[in-house]
This record gives sequence, structure tokens and C-alpha cells, in this order.
Amino acid sequence: MDGILCDEVLEEVFRRLPFPSSAADISLVSKRWLRLCRSSMSDVSLRLSVDNCTPPLPLLLPLSLPSPLLPQNHHRHLTQRRPDPPLCRLVLSQADSFCPIPGKFKHVDAASKGSFHDAELKLETLSLSRIPHGDYGFDWLWKSCKNLKKLQLCDCQGIGNDVSVSSFVNCLKGLQEVELTTCRPIVDEILTILAENCASLSSLLVYNGGGREGLRHIITQSHRNLRKLDLCLPHDLRDNHLLAVAEKFRGLLSLRLDSCYRVTGEGLKTMALAMNDKLEELALINCNMKPGLLTTLGQSFTNLRNLDLSYNDMSADEKFILMLALFNCLRELKVRGSRGLTNASVVSMFKRCKQLESVDIMNCPRIEAKAVELVVLNCLRLRQIHVEESKLSDVSRSWASKKFVEVIVD
Repeated sequence: MDGILCDEVLEEVFRRLPFPSSAADISLVSKRWLRLCRSSMSDVSLRLSVDNCTPPLPLLLPLSLPSPLLPQNHHRHLTQRRPDPPLCRLVLSQADSFCPIPGKFKHVDAASKGSFHDAELKLETLSLSRIPHGDYGFDWLWKSCKNLKKLQLCDCQGIGNDVSVSSFVNCLKGLQEVELTTCRPIVDEILTILAENCASLSSLLVYNGGGREGLRHIITQSHRNLRKLDLCLPHDLRDNHLLAVAEKFRGLLSLRLDSCYRVTGEGLKTMALAMNDKLEELALINCNMKPGLLTTLGQSFTNLRNLDLSYNDMSADEKFILMLALFNCLRELKVRGSRGLTNASVVSMFKRCKQLESVDIMNCPRIEAKAVELVVLNCLRLRQIHVEESKLSDVSRSWASKKFVEVIVD
């Protein structure tokens, strides 16, 4: 059997097996199976104690990271005093190679820590959540992650102690994507560090956080290769920030703004006029949709593929229809929660936007079931529609089935 199956077939079989429970058995068959088993896995999730642990975190991390497929008895569930420990998820590239750690884990004294501190983790994606302020051990992690492409921090109060913060810059050289979710205490500091040290940043997401200074630094000091900017509930995003985004990031392809309460309708309009027409995705969710803004959007962004205007007060169909007339390339349109739009706006969607593939008209009370029928029947490229189940007639359901349109009633 070992000689009949080629490496590619065995790797595919291993990917379909339940891990890590099956890894121990596979590793005992042969050296070849052990090698292929390791190469077929690229994801490891660990629950780590970041303080009050023995040995310290720099010594714990290498125990599992170099090989995500250690035998089952090599995995430890680390405990700590907090009832709900933080989750550390490390996603590793399949191109990386790993060496097993034989034998049982042993305590390593301070004299032998040099090999760990000199190690390099070939991680491309690192996700950390719920890091308390001042935790020890992250100095080693930041120094070892020199190949990071994506960094995700969620609900974090810090990125380590003072030494760890100074080492954080080490992992920013090739960083391309950063996601900061509910990290209010540190978001300004991280944005400033990114602006000064991360020349390759192409995608930035900040949810529920972001002060005036941090946003100013990332906009005015960072390099011009940012392609995606996603801001939700930023603390102090103002009109002048938006104008700086439009002027600084000339290659921006995706801009998502959600619940930016300190931004005015006039600020959004000024931004739209200042931006280039290369933008492919625009989301203005729960924003200040003042009269005239829709027309400006239609005139400014003729290459849009995805448009999200959910939860906005668009009281008149006329401006919305005029805007759609200019969006010939639109493939995805979301107007969820728009209480002012009527059946006329829905009709204009399939008449004006011939490339439309996905529509979200959920929670739009003035849009009726007959308008939903018209979309399903006449939107030639439609593949997905979000709508209340109560607005789906038998005709809509039948045609959606025939045309392979996915109906989502969430």
C-alpha cells in the first residue's frame, strides 16, 4: 500500500482525516507517512497562558509551533488563573517545513534559552486575542515572526510589556494586512507604529477603536500602497481625515465606513469628489447620506463593483435611481435597512445595472413582494438575493430555483 499511492494522493487523504487525533497513528506507519502528514497541515490553534506559567511563554511556544502534528500525548492544555484564557491562533504556510520535538516536554532553564530566542517562526498569519496589558513573553514572539503577512488583534489591552513593544517593530517589515478589533487602549499606539515602520501595508481594518492621532498618523505618514481601508465606529474620524484619505491613497480599491458619526454628509461628498475613479468597493453604512451625495457617488465612482449603502436614510427614489444609471459595472448592491426606498428603486436595479449578481434588500419596508419577483425574473446575472421570507412569492421561489439563485432570508 505504501508504494502504490503517490505523495499527492496520500497528502489529500491526510487532509481529510480528523486532526490532531489521527496524527499520532499516521506518524507511526513510516517515515514517509510522517513527512507527508506534516506537509499536509498548515493550521494550528493553541490556548496559551501568557503569564503565571512555568516555563515562561518564550519556552512554551516552541513546544508546539515547530510541528503542528506532534503525537497526541505531546499536546498540553495549559491552565491559568483567569477563567477564560486568551486564544492564540497561529496559521502557518504549507510551504513551511517543521521539525518534530522528540520525547516529553521538559523545563528549560535560562541558560539554554538562546536557541529559542534565535529561532525564526515561518508564520504568515498571526491572530491574538485578549492580551492583557503588560504581559510577559511576547518579546520572543515578535522577534521570531519575521515573515508575517497578516496580523489580527482582537480585544487586546496590550502587546506585551515595555520590552515586547520595542520588539513589535521587528515583525512589521513585510506585513501586508492588519486587523484591529476592539483594541481601544492600544489602537492609537499601533497605528502610529504601523505608519512609521510598515511600508508594505495594503489592507487595514479598525473596528470599534481609533483615535484622532492614530488615524492621523496612519493616513498622513504611511506609504501610498494602501488598497483596502475598513473603519467601523472609529472614535474621532472627521471630515479632514476623509479628505486626507482621498488625497493620500490614490490607489485605494476598497473603502468601507461604518457608523462614522463624526463625519458629515458634506465631508463624504468632498471625499468622493477628491478620490480617483479606480475604487471598486465602497461601503457607507449608517452614515450621513445628505441630499446630493448619491449623485456625487454616481459621478465619481463609475468603476464600482460592490456598493453597500445599508441602514441609511434615503428618503427619495429619484436620486438613488439617477445614481444607479452611472453604475454600469456594479455586481453587488446592498441597501439593507433603507426605509425610504420603494419598488421603483428595485426596478431600476435590474434595468440600470446589467452586471448585478447579488442584491440585499432586507428590512426595506416599502419594497414589496411584487418587486422581489421582478428582480428574480429580470436580473439576468443574479446569483444571490437577501430578502425577508414573507416577501417571497411562489413565483419568486420557483424562478429562483430554476435560475440557481440563492435566496438568503437571514
